[in-house]
Amino acid sequence: MSNDNTISRRGLFMNMGILFNGLVATALAVPIVRFVLSSVTRGRANAYLSWVPIGSVAEFPEGETRLATFKNPYVMPSDGKTVDTACWVRRIAGDQFQVFAVNCAHLGCPVRWFPQSGLFMCPCHGGAYYRDGSRASGPPERGLFEYPYKVQDCLVTIQAGELPTPGAPTASLYGKKPPCAA
Repeated sequence: MSNDNTISRRGLFMNMGILFNGLVATALAVPIVRFVLSSVTRGRANAYLSWVPIGSVAEFPEGETRLATFKNPYVMPSDGKTVDTACWVRRIAGDQFQVFAVNCAHLGCPVRWFPQSGLFMCPCHGGAYYRDGSRASGPPERGLFEYPYKVQDCLVTIQAGELPTPGAPTASLYGKKPPCAA
């Protein structure tokens, strides 16, 4: 009673193994594909180029440096409180500002502003910066990174999605690139 439609035990387990491996491959592929296509599907392809408000002009008195926070424009739903990013805002006069990244140019530790001495100080390795963001002393080889800013309708906005780095045109004061970025 031999029938061509019967399947052997070995063939049954082979087919079950192929089916199981196919299910596992699908389960792994779906999140990977979603991750790769997430910036396109969410319509955030150029979110890092957007201008983010950090406060009204009245919030920053002339001649003072204040801490401001903004929401990073390039975030994921799982980022939580890390989307709140800090920056130092110095109002020079009128609508003239300097907006510094809160991170030290040496290793990225958060710098603090000390109005008594007029210096930004890094607690990690003793780096110091003058009120205009230029290097005063310590291991950092350059000044603080600056965000591009603009003032519209009495609101200060910065281009915050693209982090300032040594190779960026806004990386150093007055638009000069450091020697390492040449």
